[in-house]
Amino acid sequence: METTYKREAWETRGKCNYFRSLNQKSWRWKSVSANERALQYTIGEQIHGFTVEQVTAVPELFLTAVKLSHDNTGARYLHVAREDSNNLFSIQFRTTPMDSTGVPHILEHTVLCGSQKYPCRDPFFKMLNRSLSTFMNAFTASDYTLYPFSTQNPKDFQNLLSVYLDAAFFPCLRQLDFWQEGWRLEHENPTDPETPLVFKGVVFNEMKGAFTDNERLFAQHLQNKLLPDHTYGVISGGDPLSIPDLTWEQLKQFHATHYHPSNSRFFTYGNFPLEKHLKQIHEEALVKFQRIESNTDIPKQKLWENPREHCIKCGLDSFAADPSKQTTVSVSYLLTDITDTFETFTLSLLSSLLVDGPNSPFYKALIESGVGTDFSPDVGFNGSTRDAYFSVGLQGIAERDVDTVKQIIARTVDEVIVKGFEEDRIEALLHKIEIQLKHQSTSFGLALTSYIASCWNQDGDPVELLKIADKVARFRQCLKENPRFLQEKVETYFKDNPHRLTLSMSPEEAYYDKQAKMEAEKLKQKISALSGEEKKQIFEKGLELIALQSKSEDTSCLPALKVSDIEPKIPFTVLETTLAADEIPVQYCAQPTNGVVYFRAVSSLNTLPEELKPYVPLFCNVITKMGCGALDYREQAQKIELKTGGMSVSPHIIPDDSHLDVIGVLLYETCYFSTLLRICFIAINELFLLLFSPRFEEEEHFRVLVKKTAQELSNGIPDCGHLYASIRASKNLTPSGELQEMFSGMDQVKLMKRIAEMSDIKPVLRKLPRIKKYLLNSDNIRCSVNAAPQQISEASKEVEKFIKGITKSKKERKPVRPHVIEVGKMSGAGGRLSEIRKELGSDPTFKPCQMKTHFVLPFPVNYIGECIRTVPYTAADYSLMNWGLGSVFSLWATFIN
Repeated sequence: METTYKREAWETRGKCNYFRSLNQKSWRWKSVSANERALQYTIGEQIHGFTVEQVTAVPELFLTAVKLSHDNTGARYLHVAREDSNNLFSIQFRTTPMDSTGVPHILEHTVLCGSQKYPCRDPFFKMLNRSLSTFMNAFTASDYTLYPFSTQNPKDFQNLLSVYLDAAFFPCLRQLDFWQEGWRLEHENPTDPETPLVFKGVVFNEMKGAFTDNERLFAQHLQNKLLPDHTYGVISGGDPLSIPDLTWEQLKQFHATHYHPSNSRFFTYGNFPLEKHLKQIHEEALVKFQRIESNTDIPKQKLWENPREHCIKCGLDSFAADPSKQTTVSVSYLLTDITDTFETFTLSLLSSLLVDGPNSPFYKALIESGVGTDFSPDVGFNGSTRDAYFSVGLQGIAERDVDTVKQIIARTVDEVIVKGFEEDRIEALLHKIEIQLKHQSTSFGLALTSYIASCWNQDGDPVELLKIADKVARFRQCLKENPRFLQEKVETYFKDNPHRLTLSMSPEEAYYDKQAKMEAEKLKQKISALSGEEKKQIFEKGLELIALQSKSEDTSCLPALKVSDIEPKIPFTVLETTLAADEIPVQYCAQPTNGVVYFRAVSSLNTLPEELKPYVPLFCNVITKMGCGALDYREQAQKIELKTGGMSVSPHIIPDDSHLDVIGVLLYETCYFSTLLRICFIAINELFLLLFSPRFEEEEHFRVLVKKTAQELSNGIPDCGHLYASIRASKNLTPSGELQEMFSGMDQVKLMKRIAEMSDIKPVLRKLPRIKKYLLNSDNIRCSVNAAPQQISEASKEVEKFIKGITKSKKERKPVRPHVIEVGKMSGAGGRLSEIRKELGSDPTFKPCQMKTHFVLPFPVNYIGECIRTVPYTAADYSLMNWGLGSVFSLWATFIN
């Protein structure tokens, strides 16, 4: 808290009152922790135009929630005090469009094009090089728009808060910005009035691209048809055929009615002082407004008397393993009001029991039926709308199997009502929740604001939502009092629920042609309504927009950090490395982990034969899902859920710090788990030893996993096409780029498609034990453990047992790439290492070269990526190039045909 002292003769009484007020506020900053400071606030206390309404400690999340409201405007405010240096701010507006013109989405873009205080174009992007932010973005949901940022620097927080407040409440909303971000008519060549007029605009093109994703198309129609009566019956992001109906005046009116403090919700998180936030928000924004009636409430969906069915069409998927099986079908059920937090919590748990993992009823009945390839989009519980809903179905089925899937779903519901759920599965799910409560994350604040957004948006209690431990306890009590508690929920919400939608989607060869024809007709209508003068203005405005976009701007109005604002030193993390079983390096790091132990094992791929490398991603994907030791895949999944917070295996490609042509290719096995009892250590030790003895015998289950993986990769192309383009562009520039394309590029997509198409999958299955022999042994493994200080000793004993239990490979395996570079030394005394030796690979035959590649895709979106070979991390020019390239351009782009 900053105080300015003036040399003036104060009247004695006023001086005493001043110091009393100062002392009442300054003690908070002297407290030990953010939680302690927050607990000192009292209900009814007034702070900078806000009144404290509630102060609640939530010990299971190590936080204290302070709920306030703004006196003049009614703006709602939630501050979550937590001893976390990564502080976050977000402002949220309830945005409820009643048509599909995409007005909230276009407004989200347009407010970021300059404001009264910061009139330069795109201040958000320009703040990237003037800030130490750890996150900056904006989101448009179905019924709200959210603007969050996070940073660890107090001055940076104030700077970003100033930019965000001015953008949200006082944007310029210039017409040219609307045309650029929303939609416009413009000549195909803006400098040539003889070329035809076409639709352009950032959001217009973005939504055209979005709906080439069949999964997104299906999920959008599902919500629109299941909740048709109000704002959920339209497309908040915008329908490309409706976006050209939006006018600039409508955009400005939507901002005036929806981006008002009376319709806002502020959220701050972390260990920075709350009072500074309140003072800045009040003085820079809220003091300039008065309370209004926002009229943005969303009514509950009127319940149906009978189930409904709906069919839609989509584009063909050229990457489908079976071209004759591209139909998707799901059955969706309307559930409860999300402001009923315990009922919502219960139904979310019920959803997990129904669809998560190989032991769930719907996985067994649908995925393992062989009828389809994967669950339908938006499967499970969805609590993002006023009324939550549950959806389940299959994709990758033949059109004739739609009724079969519906019958399987109905039969499975009946079976669950009769049989219920195994007690171990319920315990495993509750254990998972308890572990997640303890799990530390650098983006915890962002996760919180996303978690509470929907419920708070409907006037639910966000603090009640955070009391997860209370809900777990109440859930256990309900099960104890009524063993059929969950079965009765299934009967009420699934069996006897008439508000049920069956949605099916089938491909149509001419789908994109029809979409183009409808767009052409819309364009024709718009052009025919133009006068000669209006056409002339369109050409002139197009030139004006080009000039504006090309103009060099003065960004001096934007706030920036000074060197004096930045801490000269960063906290030093102490690492201790020892040799387990006299040969395996293990790195230990003591951290405040809330009783959770994080274990990672790293294995080098240097010795793996070249012909096996393309199959490494598949190996990583299935190794924790095929069974291990004496456990089949269902027993393995159950044990992982009961004893850990999760286990994963993934390949990592690490370029050398100082040489672009030297790489490390590693396999990461990660796990985290609670270790409150020693028995947990023993169980995890056993599980990891079993993981190093995977089973690759169940051919049919392997086929299920392959089809599921291939389907997921195929579905991801429309949304991640720019990433695929960038990865492909880097393939011939560096060895790491070459491997990146092999592991996660279009080469991997095509490989998985070929495997999924195989009638005999045994040859691929036989490759997995060969990969295991090279990777899962003690020859080239390293480990790391993060745990609380008091757990390190116990953890090290179990890691020692684990290392000794790994069977060492029988013969020495030489690296496949002939050139191996050793970095670091295995030196130290008393079992302590000063540095870990790393073996990095190089390929002297690799020569960088230029390459141009074009993939023909079945949808009207072009993804372009360009990569340039530059310098390694330790080069003198690296920092400058990283800053310069980041501020000038991005080396990929998406274009709409």
